[in-house]
Amino acid sequence: MDIRKTTMEDLDTVLDLYAKARQFMRENGNPDQWGQNRPPKEQVIDDIKRGCSFLCTEGKNVLGTFYYAKETEPDYAQIYDGAWLNQEPYGVMHRVASPGIKKGVGTFCLLWCFRQSGGNLRIDTHQDNLPMQKMLEKNGFRHCGTIYLKDNSPRLAYQKTASDK
Repeated sequence: MDIRKTTMEDLDTVLDLYAKARQFMRENGNPDQWGQNRPPKEQVIDDIKRGCSFLCTEGKNVLGTFYYAKETEPDYAQIYDGAWLNQEPYGVMHRVASPGIKKGVGTFCLLWCFRQSGGNLRIDTHQDNLPMQKMLEKNGFRHCGTIYLKDNSPRLAYQKTASDK
């Protein structure tokens, strides 16, 4: 598997991956995390233009997509019912989606982001997204508490640092 930046030519593929992910979530007890239209097309376009949207590929097959950046996430400024593992610069991963045609894609992408972050990665997920929680915990991420998005919806906050290997 390989990781590459998403291009505007990949937009329809990425939007299709997100549609499949929303369907999977609805069918697996998580209808609210992305609702009917998250992430919106405009956000995906912005992610691509900013160089923060990535694809996981194998040959000509697209196996997954995600957002990654080494940046300060405003929604992570305040954490409740816990604390971040450190206050060092970190990478963030968001909007992970896969069509489910190959096992291990999420883990591959997650570990790629961890390496890019220099060993300090934060991610959050919905309380009903049990597959994501399981994948994070399996890969050494620690549940640090709860953050709230701009719309005040809660998310479980996770972090992994180089010392957690």
